[in-house]
Amino acid sequence: MDKFELEKRTKRFALKIIAFAATLPQSKACAVIEYQLVKAGTSVGANYREANRAESRADFIHKIAIVEKECSESQYWLELCEEAVLGNTDQRRWLVQEAGELLAIFTSVGRTTKSNRVRAKS
Repeated sequence: MDKFELEKRTKRFALKIIAFAATLPQSKACAVIEYQLVKAGTSVGANYREANRAESRADFIHKIAIVEKECSESQYWLELCEEAVLGNTDQRRWLVQEAGELLAIFTSVGRTTKSNRVRAKS
């Protein structure tokens, strides 16, 4: 998967997060979850796009770390929704799966880039 395909995938993730958030019940607790989930879930793609336009390898590594954090946070809020049985079940399950896959991808990208930076310095 190239970076442009991954940008599209993260945008699709953001759009599905927005659609899922609309299925959450209207309550004070769900309003907090909705806000945090939409904020983190849409940040994954925005920060990945920014990482692809990094000014240096160090800048890329830093921005990919932010992508990992946002993806992990998205996964957390989705897990809460899963355990509390909130929102549309099919959408939620797809998002939990996708968040896990994206986190694995970005963790791997971060590790590989860091490893290559160390090798380049040697």
